[in-house]
Amino acid sequence: MKTSIPLQAPAGIGLVGFPLDRNSSFLRGAANGPPLIREALFSDSINRWTENCFDLSNPALLRDLGDIPDMDKLKGFKAIERTIRDMLEQGLVPVSLGGDHSVTYPIVRALHAAVSEFCILHFDAHPDLYDEFQNNPLSHACPFARIMEEKLTGTLVQVGIRTLNGHQKEQAEKFGVTVIQMKDWRPGQGFEFKIPLYISVDVDVLDPAFAPGVSHHEPGGFSSRQLIEMIQNIRAPLIIGADVVEFNPLRDLSGITAMACAKIVKELAGKIVEINRLEKKIKTESTGLE
Repeated sequence: MKTSIPLQAPAGIGLVGFPLDRNSSFLRGAANGPPLIREALFSDSINRWTENCFDLSNPALLRDLGDIPDMDKLKGFKAIERTIRDMLEQGLVPVSLGGDHSVTYPIVRALHAAVSEFCILHFDAHPDLYDEFQNNPLSHACPFARIMEEKLTGTLVQVGIRTLNGHQKEQAEKFGVTVIQMKDWRPGQGFEFKIPLYISVDVDVLDPAFAPGVSHHEPGGFSSRQLIEMIQNIRAPLIIGADVVEFNPLRDLSGITAMACAKIVKELAGKIVEINRLEKKIKTESTGLE
């Protein structure tokens, strides 16, 4: 029997890194991403205020839990599930840093054990719906196939896709996935959900001009501002977590992609605070007043 996720507790957002890239194809390096995203996020070159004016330097809003070590293939997945469960029990909304996109599968498994029903909004150049890739069903090209076949969510919306092939198109149709290909996206397009929401951001959804530090360059993506505006315009009753994955520092230029990731994390956190009304809950808890 599923338990209720304790998001009502005013414990804020938990930032955690999962430095795993053993399921990457083509290039490794994403395991080095989490500490550099964190370094950019807490750099003196920027402040911690979100664009909707929440101060993430307040530890009651954002708590940094660091990176989880020893991210080998199978034990790493178990460690990710355990970490997310522990965060939920503390009332923390998990914002996870990858690592490659395979980390999203165990994150969602942990959420499914706690939340009765939620949907997923997935920003990516790739659908990541392969049944298996290079003989690896846990590949970073497969997490959403695993998520959908296990019925961990009933609603998956993918945005920014520009690498759809025949097999993944069949998979999307089989699982009832809503795929908004880049060629079909129009400015001002909004996303509204009636049930709790999980958000997954693969940084290669951005055009390589804005995020060169990814393993798979796919021209024709979003600008940083377009992605930020979509995040800011999300409508949902609750956000239960988010991830930012696939940053590969080995291909970054002058820290451009690390800073883009930090900005995405900030605006995701700002949206979580806004929708979940975390600031009000934290103030109410500290004062004892409604």
